[in-house]
Amino acid sequence: MKRVYAFESKCLGCGLCEVYCKTAHSKSKNIIKANKEENIASAIIIEEILQPKVTSYFALQCRHCANPKCVKSCIAGAMYKDEKGIVQNDKKKCVSCLSCVLVCPFGAVKKSADGKAISKCDLCVDFGESICVQKCPNEAVKLLDDKEAEVLQ
Repeated sequence: MKRVYAFESKCLGCGLCEVYCKTAHSKSKNIIKANKEENIASAIIIEEILQPKVTSYFALQCRHCANPKCVKSCIAGAMYKDEKGIVQNDKKKCVSCLSCVLVCPFGAVKKSADGKAISKCDLCVDFGESICVQKCPNEAVKLLDDKEAEVLQ
């Protein structure tokens, strides 16, 4: 299965992956409306690492684990792994208990912006290819299988 991998050495912290993620998952599909008017959480988050004389960034998103703790902890059955191995969330079933947020070892599952469900990367299954991968100007975010990622890291 292919997953989104982030490469810290190439990330400038520009946040375009976050902007385009919000836009792709918005109702309007308009970059301005999606990021200023609609209350949408990005499924990918840029984290900043402050070190003396050097600041680096990395993208944080769902790893679609082989044995996802979030799926096992979901009391409502809203979190599930589909036939392709993608960890999905049925927002209609979600009761906002946040157990999935608590057990995610990567911090990639979070409360949605509206507070009614959780938010996480869905690999943009509705759009073909992950939008963060398409729009990253530095190729700091890539869609790779585990073997491809191992070679590049």
